[in-house]
Amino acid sequence: MPEVSNARIRKLRTWIPGKSSSELIGVDENKNKITLMDLASNDYLDLARHPLLIEAAKHTLETDGVGSGGSRFITGSRNIHQKLETNLAEWLNRDIVLLYPSGFQANLAAVLALADRHTTVICDRLIHHSLLVGVQASRAKLIRFRHNNLFELELLLKQTRQRNPHKRPLVITESLFSMEGTTAPIKEISKLCIKYDSKLLIDEAHAFGVMGPEGRGESFGIKEPIPIISGTFGKAFGSGGAFLATDKVTGENLIQNCGAFRYTTALAPSICASALAALNLIKSNPNWGRKLQEKSIALRDELSQIGWQRPLGEGPIISIILGSDELSINYQRKLEAQGLLTVAIRPPTVPEGKSRLRIVIKRNTPVQAFEKLIKVLKIQ
Repeated sequence: MPEVSNARIRKLRTWIPGKSSSELIGVDENKNKITLMDLASNDYLDLARHPLLIEAAKHTLETDGVGSGGSRFITGSRNIHQKLETNLAEWLNRDIVLLYPSGFQANLAAVLALADRHTTVICDRLIHHSLLVGVQASRAKLIRFRHNNLFELELLLKQTRQRNPHKRPLVITESLFSMEGTTAPIKEISKLCIKYDSKLLIDEAHAFGVMGPEGRGESFGIKEPIPIISGTFGKAFGSGGAFLATDKVTGENLIQNCGAFRYTTALAPSICASALAALNLIKSNPNWGRKLQEKSIALRDELSQIGWQRPLGEGPIISIILGSDELSINYQRKLEAQGLLTVAIRPPTVPEGKSRLRIVIKRNTPVQAFEKLIKVLKIQ
């Protein structure tokens, strides 16, 4: 194992849910019990402990048991899998949705379905590690463009098409970037991909449920040139697992040829039931995402007013770049001392010299948490 500085050593911490959905109970460095306001998790809509999700999971545990017991091709398919896939496909206006046990697995499958060793993949420099693993597994040629830089993307697309006019490139981006909090210009990227006859893969993991029309993601309504979108239930949906949404031809190809779908135990039925309950709640509350964005914009404005550079983006992830690992950890400890849980994000998760605090705004985050946050960050 290579030598790692103390500021980069990760430690596992165990948390117990508190009385409210915004509280987590753990222990500090001195083994003292602490209760913190959660400004770190991806449970954006506070659905993980929602009574309707819990009830749906309980009911399905009683009727279907704990695990699925096999792959979707053996004994793993249940009515709840098909019901979730059908309802989600209809909501997203896609032909087919296929479920996967994790977002990492879904992203791996998506890239392998769209790229091979003859493909040139052009991706945003800050895409998730799982997508890069997929590119590596496909043996495609990888080219990266600066984050959200449309000029550089177009230049690379033009050069790639000139070199290989008979093989369509694949462009990959996230819609809401998990560590930056920024949103990709999906419409503009789509237009460039159409112009240069290229495929586009969108990872909607962090946007799904909170961004785009009624929470349907930033790519909703754009079918060309997007054959696959990837999303998860482990964030805004408060559940677990993931999915790919696609067209009939690509979906059938995934069913017949995708090892990540064929050779894995199907998602636990209770997880599917809670995800479906979350979908129904989000459908019934189409303004949840917009209201969350309004709170996020307001906090960005407050941070700017107290002297910080205004964090980019409009979504529930707010990235305060501090530079050094030590400074980021120091701020994490300061906030924790005031009862707030945030996490110092360091390389290799983010680029060198870009260590940061990652702050997450959730639907039910109390106003007092924001007031404490501003009070601590005022003292620079």
